[in-house]
Amino acid sequence: MTSLMNEVAELTTDLTSRLADPASTGQASTDQASLNASPRSPAEDLACAARVLRTEAEALTALADGLNGAFLQALDLITGIQGRVIVTGMGKSGHVARKIAATLASTGTPAFFVHPGEASHGDLGMIAKIDAVVALSNSGDTHELSDIIAYTRRFDIPLIGMTRKESSALAEQSDVALILPPVPEACPLGLAPTTSTTMMLALGDALAVALLERRGFSAADFREFHPGGQLGRALLKVTDVMHKGDGLPLCRLDSPLSDVIFEMTAKRLGCVGVTDEAGALVGIITDGDVRRHLAPELLAERADSIMSPRPKTIRPKALIVEALRVMNEKQITTLFVIEADRPLGIVHIHDCLRMGAA
Repeated sequence: MTSLMNEVAELTTDLTSRLADPASTGQASTDQASLNASPRSPAEDLACAARVLRTEAEALTALADGLNGAFLQALDLITGIQGRVIVTGMGKSGHVARKIAATLASTGTPAFFVHPGEASHGDLGMIAKIDAVVALSNSGDTHELSDIIAYTRRFDIPLIGMTRKESSALAEQSDVALILPPVPEACPLGLAPTTSTTMMLALGDALAVALLERRGFSAADFREFHPGGQLGRALLKVTDVMHKGDGLPLCRLDSPLSDVIFEMTAKRLGCVGVTDEAGALVGIITDGDVRRHLAPELLAERADSIMSPRPKTIRPKALIVEALRVMNEKQITTLFVIEADRPLGIVHIHDCLRMGAA
């Protein structure tokens, strides 16, 4: 038993020493050599990065210059469907397809991504006859796309192919083929999808934006799909944050200032809007106005005796960023929201800042 334990201890010591000394094994020395091979200077690394970016920029220029009737046909096809746009692709093209689907969906064109592998195992049922399919493949002969392509042909579902090879199966079977220009990949080996995926991504953006403009998609529409985060907050309208109903501080022209002060104190917005007999907003009284006219007989006066006429107002559809800009420019803290001269609400600068409009 003792001799066996000694042998195990010697073997352990030997293995430990070999692992600690890379030169003791051929594999370790090879790995170390590969790590230390061909040291590069910062200038060489920057030159490599610049070359990649220029190559891809040149590819995008070629893509833009080569736009033709096929792109218009793709727009017409997508505009004419009643269903959704199904975007698909395998590998790196699949990652780009996911992004294109997300961009389309967020800009008014209902869309989602279907993985071609999952499509072959039941997800073809996610594609309806009223939909259209946009399939991405650099070679155009991606085997995993074959079932989706065959499905679209069987049920007469419009198919838009995005590929580099005009003679490929995808291009030949597509109702509209968007052919990428023959620009080399930025990878020096010409293997890693770089330039090709950049062109696909940009072409997907071009489709989404062109569809957006065709449909007259507005900032308000955009906000409906982006309610969260800074973007959603910036696209809020004043009607989303204004005080209205019982929270709206108002008085009549002939209201005694005792009532005005009570209304101002109760609503806690530092002002009261003054309306005429028809309900139109004709003036404003601020807490500063009250202080400037402070006198023993003040409470017996009427609202129209100290009000400021023609208060600053804003339209209901204005964004809160616009309201904040107006308040900053005019050095005021509130804006009445009016429609046909009648006050609908009031927005305070704190409401805009609280929603992140700064």
